[in-house]
Amino acid sequence: VEVGVPVSVSGPTQQMIGGLFRAVAAVARTFETSEERPRAGGGVSRIVKEPTGVVAAIIPWNGPVGTIAFKLAPALAAGCSVVLKTAPEAPLSPSVFADVIAELVAEGRIPEGVVSVLCADREVSETLVTNPDVDHITFTGSTAAGRRIMSLASERIARVSLELGGKSAAIILDDADINHVLQTLPMGGCMQSGQACIALTRVLVSRKRHDEVIEALKAAYGALPMGNPWEPTNFLGPLASKRQQDRVLGYIDIAKEEGAKVVLGGGRPEGFDKGFFVAQTLLDDVAPDSRIAQEEVFGPVISVITYEDEEDAIAIANNSMYGLSGAVYTEDIDHGFDVARRIRTGTISVNTATMDFTLPFGGYKQSGLGREGGIEGLEEFFETKTVHMPA
Repeated sequence: VEVGVPVSVSGPTQQMIGGLFRAVAAVARTFETSEERPRAGGGVSRIVKEPTGVVAAIIPWNGPVGTIAFKLAPALAAGCSVVLKTAPEAPLSPSVFADVIAELVAEGRIPEGVVSVLCADREVSETLVTNPDVDHITFTGSTAAGRRIMSLASERIARVSLELGGKSAAIILDDADINHVLQTLPMGGCMQSGQACIALTRVLVSRKRHDEVIEALKAAYGALPMGNPWEPTNFLGPLASKRQQDRVLGYIDIAKEEGAKVVLGGGRPEGFDKGFFVAQTLLDDVAPDSRIAQEEVFGPVISVITYEDEEDAIAIANNSMYGLSGAVYTEDIDHGFDVARRIRTGTISVNTATMDFTLPFGGYKQSGLGREGGIEGLEEFFETKTVHMPA
């Protein structure tokens, strides 16, 4: 709630945290850290998995508690120590985690010094990234910040895991049932008021079904309740800061200058003079190469892009430097899977906007490196050593 996310969204997220820790624990119990393999020339060698070492986990403001769990749970399970650097825009959630860690240390469940928590600015992040005593940097945040971290880490070839931005596409195929689309797409595009890297902010619809879909989406997005984030009936709240509000409103202005048509919203919502609110905004006539279609806005702004045929839809979906999430809507599930395979993205759903963070999650292209969740997320925190034994 401290970054404007209503309790209807943030509440289930907090409840998910315990499940994430339990899921990592279950994977860790069966994870093999040593095995023997035969050598080509005879004899055997031992393949050993060892913790990466000291981990600097750098957390964003838009999902502080969940992101902490994604990184802290597998790092501890692997045997790493962690320096957790949180964002100053969201200081309260990490402080709760710090209190829990302090209690676990006091109870003897975690050795003192294994987890350190600090809330600081970008300068401290760069200090951690360049510190030779830090073996592994895991970062969630913008692609621009990820590039900076990767550049600094490259000077000493430090291990880096990155979960970065997205501009995810939802393809509505011609056979899609619009009622199935409306069950998940509006919430998938406007979750956390659009302040989510996985938000489905590009909606691709054929020229044949364009008018029908636009009217349905306009009604559905417009019906999403907005207001006080402490009120459980609201799905949309204010943005995290004035700077974020100005950024989103600026992108809407740019979209209009580039020829996009505002179907819904397009500015501050009426009746919200206080708070950093931006109305849920639906844009039509968006060109695939325009800035609003290519750049991450991080607000409740949805761009509708018209495609000619299925091949064109796939090309438009892949026309992005990002590749984090996505969706395909169709009544032919097997065909939906085939289309999903052709989209260069780390996570994609068929007829839903589901995310299960106990399974591998991460991006293609400039959406990141590595995976969080599942056995793949645990493997991120291990180095592999080969020990050749006498024949």
